[in-house]
Amino acid sequence: MTRQLLSARGVSKRFGGLLAISQVDLEVPRGAIHSVIGPNGAGKTTLFNCLTSFVQPSAGEIHLNGVRIDGLRPDLVAKHGIARTYQNIRLFPDLTAMENIMVGVDAKRPEVLLGALLATPSHRRQVRDTVARARTLLGAVGLSGRGDRLARHLPYGDQRRLEVARALAIEPVLLLLDEPAAGMNPVESHAMLELIRALRDRHGLTILLIEHQMRVVMGISERISVLDHGACIAEGTPAEIRRDPTVIAAYLGARAARHGMDALDAHP
Repeated sequence: MTRQLLSARGVSKRFGGLLAISQVDLEVPRGAIHSVIGPNGAGKTTLFNCLTSFVQPSAGEIHLNGVRIDGLRPDLVAKHGIARTYQNIRLFPDLTAMENIMVGVDAKRPEVLLGALLATPSHRRQVRDTVARARTLLGAVGLSGRGDRLARHLPYGDQRRLEVARALAIEPVLLLLDEPAAGMNPVESHAMLELIRALRDRHGLTILLIEHQMRVVMGISERISVLDHGACIAEGTPAEIRRDPTVIAAYLGARAARHGMDALDAHP
């Protein structure tokens, strides 16, 4: 078993004449919390889309658990153990919280049509297992007791948590979070930080996240990769990234780079 859970080498994606990401290397060890940061338009979400096969890379290789996954369909990548959330919430608004999670659980356990039509014992057992799994996941993200509420009636922070729970339903080994704290107030952001830590520490997940809130990134990440104009310009610990003048210049301009870590720490 390799130490690196995820290994991406030379990943590039071209859309016509636009090179969205160029020769990106990324190594994520098992059990790590690794962040991908960069200015708007740096290529972060495109990288996530390549890792999950929502778009196919134009060049490079991606391996999960030592198995090459680039070129596979998105559903097969998910079966290999990658789940994700999105920058914009993509819940089923008119389904309950429980039903949103059960959709994910059922995707992991395909239904047999004849069994459903005849309500066979195996089908009834599968339904009970699906409900139990959904309740467990509600508790794991701090939403116990809210399973019967429609997703659209949940507070914004709880909707974010519900999206995480639905991603967990496929039992991933690697969870990709695209701006999990976006739009949250400081209390909600702190709660999301605690949830991410718990998912790693208590449930053994490896976490790869995109995040714009620098305080969140510096507070939770063990390593950080920085993209700018589609290329990886830096990779290191939070302390190393905080002091990197190339990173500070990419975010705040060359003048700010002369002020060092204080300038980046002040970035929201």
